[in-house]
Amino acid sequence: MAKTVFDVLKEKIEDKVNASQEFLGSGGAQDYPEYREVCGLIRGLETALREVEDLSRNFMDENDE
Repeated sequence: MAKTVFDVLKEKIEDKVNASQEFLGSGGAQDYPEYREVCGLIRGLETALREVEDLSRNFMDENDE
């Protein structure tokens, strides 16, 4: 099956989450404020990912009807 715009968007968001997690895991944060900033970024990206997944599911459900 061909990739949809939702699939591409989900991949990009997942890549950014993974990169941020690797950054934190490798000790990349120089101080606590930077650590908090990256944690907030991850939280926001995960929220966006859930929204894209919901939109994708709703879109597919509408097309099935």
